[in-house]
Amino acid sequence: MSALPTRRAALLSGAAASFAGLAGSALAQTAPGRDQVLAAMRRATRFMTDKVAFNGGYVWSYLPDFSRRWGELEAKPTMVWVQPPGTATMGHLYLDAYHATGEAQYYDAAEQVAGALIFGQHASGGWNYLIDFGGEGSIRDWYETYGQNAWRMEEFHHYLGNATFDDAGTSEAMQFLLRLYLEKRDPKYRPALDRAIAFVLESQYPMGGWPQRHPHAEHGPDYARYVTFNDDVAGENLKFLIMVYQTLGDARVLDPIRRAMDSFVVTQQGQPQPGWGLQHTLDLKPAAARSYEPLALATHTTANNLEQLMNFYELTGETRFLARVGEGLDWLDKVKLDRPRPDGRTHPTFIEIGTNRPLYVHRTGSNVVNGRYFADHSDQKLLGHYGAYRKIDVARMRRRLEKLKATPPSEAARNSPLLARTAITLPRYFANQDISTSDLNAVKAPPSDDKGQAAARLIAELNAEGWWPSRLAALSNPYRGPGPKTPTPGDYASTHVGDAWDTSPYPVKEGPVGISIAHYIGAMSTLIAYLDQTR
Repeated sequence: MSALPTRRAALLSGAAASFAGLAGSALAQTAPGRDQVLAAMRRATRFMTDKVAFNGGYVWSYLPDFSRRWGELEAKPTMVWVQPPGTATMGHLYLDAYHATGEAQYYDAAEQVAGALIFGQHASGGWNYLIDFGGEGSIRDWYETYGQNAWRMEEFHHYLGNATFDDAGTSEAMQFLLRLYLEKRDPKYRPALDRAIAFVLESQYPMGGWPQRHPHAEHGPDYARYVTFNDDVAGENLKFLIMVYQTLGDARVLDPIRRAMDSFVVTQQGQPQPGWGLQHTLDLKPAAARSYEPLALATHTTANNLEQLMNFYELTGETRFLARVGEGLDWLDKVKLDRPRPDGRTHPTFIEIGTNRPLYVHRTGSNVVNGRYFADHSDQKLLGHYGAYRKIDVARMRRRLEKLKATPPSEAARNSPLLARTAITLPRYFANQDISTSDLNAVKAPPSDDKGQAAARLIAELNAEGWWPSRLAALSNPYRGPGPKTPTPGDYASTHVGDAWDTSPYPVKEGPVGISIAHYIGAMSTLIAYLDQTR
């Protein structure tokens, strides 16, 4: 893990199932010329900006006739999604394409994205998961219908009217606005960027952590105000502040960066369970969150936070960040499964505080009205939509720790952006990096070592209208009103969706062909990589 961890692997190599997977393609194709690649990129982008975008923004997937569309849930035609891989991720892709080609079409498209994001920026400076150009009445109606009836999507059950750090939506938007401002130093983007920076600074707790949502809504869930590590909230905010310092030289962010790193240290629990929860109360104790996130220590969060502590040593050269990493690794070894799962997963997700016993989450009922979640020690009939196990390579982490301990502080922090004497430019490309995403259509495609054949295949698959057909991997039930109080017959314990009244998305094996934003981003990133190779 680098000092600035990336988030975009799921979009590499085209992401969603391509049309070649539906209709077949030649096994070997001649590598295309640069002009062919540029023409395909222009045509695909025109379709996105002219036919798909709404006021410059995007959701995640669409039926070809645009009769239905989805972000993390089914969306209204007036909605765009901030949460990746949505509007801000498209902005990153357009800037990537501009860097690769120098063509104004892509910068113009990035500016359209910025317009959508600035329109939807909360007064506090952050963003909600989505933006509704239909206005306050429209978004409240959506929350009271689609959102409220998505059984497993508890973050959408109530409209809180604030901004969230969850799922990297605000982070993605902030990073994009920073990149766009740096591109030409256009002053019209500075106010929105400054509001975003202020949002991160003002929402930070004195101990250094951040809540999941801000400002706090009195009618919101308690966990929204807790110090949050889930979905790398603290890590994403820290990364953004480091980017601000390394590019703008804004010294205001140095103390918040320091306090953010300290928050990882002070929230690590003491022996005999030196791990972390998904979130912590302000008195630093682990806390429960959503109904399927019980009060427990979380092994994957613990592993991520231990990696971050090692990152902090590389950022600062301060050995105190390494002091208790070994304790955490020992604990992870202590709570691992007796043998890995068939899929290679090594650890239970949740560990009971005080006993080190695994906690497993289950549900009964058929929809949000009659259903409930509960945790116990049984590993039978587990949730389908939330992983009960995690794959953690403790041995690799130990090797990294030993290497860092043997590295002198000055050498470890030699390339730290915090210690640089001059501004450091950001990477040319963002959208082809690692991303964690909730988009079920963003399935990772096998990597291709032959970028020429991959580019030729993508050019051949681009249809006459200018989009890459994708077999959509997820659908949802249309809203049909509140669910019945009596459970519908059937076993919904391990499914992604409950009965016909549940509007949660669910995976499908033979979904319809549609338009996938993740596929477009992945395909364009592949073509950009090929252009770089042939430059």
